[in-house]
Amino acid sequence: MIDEFAKDNLHGRLCRDREALLWKLDGLSEYDARRPLTVTGTNLLGLVKHVATVEARYFGEVFDRRSPELLPRWQDSDGSDLWAAEDESRDQIIGFYRRTWEHSDATIDELPLDAPGHVPWWPEPHSHTNLFAVLVHVLGESIRHAGHADILRESLDGRTGLRPENEQQIDEEARAAHCAEIERAARSAAPIKT
Repeated sequence: MIDEFAKDNLHGRLCRDREALLWKLDGLSEYDARRPLTVTGTNLLGLVKHVATVEARYFGEVFDRRSPELLPRWQDSDGSDLWAAEDESRDQIIGFYRRTWEHSDATIDELPLDAPGHVPWWPEPHSHTNLFAVLVHVLGESIRHAGHADILRESLDGRTGLRPENEQQIDEEARAAHCAEIERAARSAAPIKT
């Protein structure tokens, strides 16, 4: 009984966070979806591509359920899953992510939480695992990168929120006043030395 509750709950959270991550691309120009927004090159479309690759590997290879998508061997990973190449369209990457959901969902639906898996890129003895641990791990990865996407999108146009129905109209004056209050508190707590 608790296994089905846990599986349904974790899977439901994963589904919610997948949609939240994709929503961060809505309304952006091709350039803004792809451009590096941190000193390490983190970008919104790259986050989607990366999370799709993570899901494809963990719910595919780990349980001998090969992804229908062509993936480089994990040993050959070169970081190209973190950004979109010129010849990769937004639609292609989103399509890859959605097809990966279908494959991942089938793995989650068909296997029990204690189904054994093997993660060859994890050190021994941790490489021998089960669906429950992988589901928690992938959910953590998805949440982490959805959080990155939140901050990146906010830096582009101020848009915030988990889902479209939670989005509020941006009040620039209220935001500026709020940031000024936080800045005052920070300066007061840690006076600048001259």
